[in-house]
Amino acid sequence: MIESILCVLSYAKARLFPVRPAKSVEDWVTNQFGRRLYGIFFRTYTEKVWGMSCKEISADWAAQRIKGLSLREAIRNAIWPRRVLKDKSAMIKTLIESFRYPRKGPGMLWEACAQRVREMGGTVRMGEKVIACTYDAERREWTLRHVDGAGTAHETRAAHVISSAPMRELALGITPSLDEETRAAAKRLRYRDFLTVVLILKDRRVFDDNWIYIHDPSVRVGRIQNFKSWSPEMVPDPAMACYGLEYFCFEGDGLWSTSDADLVELGKRELQQIGLAAAQDVVDGCVVRQPKAYPVYDDGYAQNVERIRRALEERFPTLHLVGRNGMHKYNNQDHAMMTAMLCVKNILASERIYDLWRVNEDAEYHEAGDRAQESGASGVRAVPRRVIA
Repeated sequence: MIESILCVLSYAKARLFPVRPAKSVEDWVTNQFGRRLYGIFFRTYTEKVWGMSCKEISADWAAQRIKGLSLREAIRNAIWPRRVLKDKSAMIKTLIESFRYPRKGPGMLWEACAQRVREMGGTVRMGEKVIACTYDAERREWTLRHVDGAGTAHETRAAHVISSAPMRELALGITPSLDEETRAAAKRLRYRDFLTVVLILKDRRVFDDNWIYIHDPSVRVGRIQNFKSWSPEMVPDPAMACYGLEYFCFEGDGLWSTSDADLVELGKRELQQIGLAAAQDVVDGCVVRQPKAYPVYDDGYAQNVERIRRALEERFPTLHLVGRNGMHKYNNQDHAMMTAMLCVKNILASERIYDLWRVNEDAEYHEAGDRAQESGASGVRAVPRRVIA
C-alpha cells in the first residue's frame, strides 16, 4: 500500500514537472508513469531488451510501443475495464484483454498464405538467400541473384522488388551503389538479436499467463512465454508444459555464441531461481536464434532511416520496403503484414496511393484492422492477454 502511494505521488510530481522535451525512453516513461514506477517496472526490463541505457534509447520507441498509456489510464482501466465502456475507439492496445491467436501458432498464417499463392499459380521458394540485387534504370528491370540450401545459384528478373530484408544490408548491398553518406548512415543502423530457450517440462500449473516479464536483474532472462496458454494445441501432451525463455543479445557476443546445451542449462537454473519450476521437472529443451529481431531506436536512428529511405525512393522507384526490418520500424506482425498488403495495392495501381510509413499511425488503418478481426478466421482462437510484473 505504501509503495502504491509513493508511485502515485511520484506520478503527480512528473505531471507537474515533466521533462521537456522528452528525448529518451527514461524521459518519456517518467513523464507518463512517474520516476518511481519507471525504476521499478520499466528500466531493468527495457535495458535487458536493448543492451543499453534507457537514456540512450529514443523516446520514439516508447511512444510507439506504449501508445496512449499512462498511470492514470492504467488505474482507470483497473476500476472501469474497457469492456464495459461504450467508446471502443478509446481502447488502448496495451490494455486489451483478448485477441485472436492461431491454434498452432503464427506459422499457420504463413502456411495458409503460401498455399494461397501456390493455388493462384505463384511460386514460393523457401530456404534461399539473396546475394545480389541489381537495378537497370534504362530497362526498369531488377535482376536478383540468390542461392538455395544446396549452394546452387539462381537468377530472377522482376519489374518490382518488395524487400523485408534488414534496411542496413539492402542499402549496403544494392547495385548501383548509393552515395557514401547514405551508406555511412546505413552502417550506423543497429539491431538487437534474440534467442529463445525452449523448455519442455512437467506441468505443475505454476502460472497460466501467456507471458510474464522478468525484471529481476539477477537473472538474464527477460521474458517467459507459456505456449500452452496461447493454445493447448501447442503442447499435445496435457501432462506437459512448454516455456519459452527469451534472452536478448547481440549476434556474436558471449550469450549468442554459447552452446545450445549450456543455454538449456542456463534456462533451467534461472527458471528454478525465479520460482517457476524445479530444474528436475525439465525433460527436454532446444534453442531458437533470431538475428536482427529488433531494429534499435538509438539517438540518431530516425535521421539515418530517413536519409536511406529518401535515397532509395529517388534512385529505385520500383523498390518497396515493408515490414519491421525492411523499414527499420519496430512494428508488430499485423502492422508488418499491412505494409505488404498496401504495397501490393500501390503496385497494382501503378502509383504510391498509400504511404506505407504511416501504417500504425492513422485511424483508418485501425478501423480496417477492427473490421478484419470482427470477420473472424478459421483456425483462430481468442485468448486472454495478461501481463504481470
